[in-house]
Amino acid sequence: MASPSYLRQLGKKWGLGAPRQLYHMLKLHRTPFSSILDNMFAVLDEVDGFFAFPTIAAIAGMKPELVKRIHSEGHEVASHGYNHVRYPMISPKERARDLLRSLQVFKKLGIKVSGFRAPYDNYTDDMPDLLEQTNLVWDGGFGYRPEHREKTHFFHATINGEESQVTYIPLNVWSDDLMIDRRRMSPKTVSKVLKREVSKAALSEGVIMFDLHPIRMGQKEYVGCLREVVEHASGLGAWCTTPEKAVKYWNTHSKWKSDSKFCLLLTGDIDNWVFSDYLRRVLWNRSTW
Repeated sequence: MASPSYLRQLGKKWGLGAPRQLYHMLKLHRTPFSSILDNMFAVLDEVDGFFAFPTIAAIAGMKPELVKRIHSEGHEVASHGYNHVRYPMISPKERARDLLRSLQVFKKLGIKVSGFRAPYDNYTDDMPDLLEQTNLVWDGGFGYRPEHREKTHFFHATINGEESQVTYIPLNVWSDDLMIDRRRMSPKTVSKVLKREVSKAALSEGVIMFDLHPIRMGQKEYVGCLREVVEHASGLGAWCTTPEKAVKYWNTHSKWKSDSKFCLLLTGDIDNWVFSDYLRRVLWNRSTW
């Protein structure tokens, strides 16, 4: 069934630059996603760094071997929803169906999912109520809302006067699409910005989370930025781990493992494996029920 929603969203975000952005994504997807993962894992292994990949479940089901590889390499797979849709644009019932079906897909794939990030970091006020109905441990997108971005530590939502079971993580504003697509930053500048933000986080002795999409950061010219930011953070006394491990340890011990001074969380959403997946958004909606 034809669906113009993705085109509307693309136009809203990029305006007259939407065709150029689509062409940019086409060029990025010339690199096979398996090679992108190769590049990232090689760099992260060198510096004992870890990464979390919030992944669209419908995409995960298309190439389960890649999702299982992420898991087998010691990194984390999280839910990014079943469809890549803006949650505020669908009904509460549809949001619940989308999230819960995503968890079912990962369960069938044999992948334990503890975290979630909504597509486009778009949340409604009642999303914490929905997340509380799951067994999820952490959320890495609600903390992108303006009222939470400046937080320096994990936090909990208040639901009916009670503290949420789900732990929320503030999300840094400096994403790869902001730096690379919008600001046209070179790898050297991207590394400089990331290290600057890490240095500020070290002073708070809290946590810093970045959203660095693999489709950009896994390219040969940018993947070295991951090495540089982990090396810089480690030099300042950071624990560079996955969100699941960080949240569980902090909630139990109220400190960082090995008495680290602060925590660095590298994450990046997987929205598509190949460029044709963008076209599928234009031509039809993947059914969530």
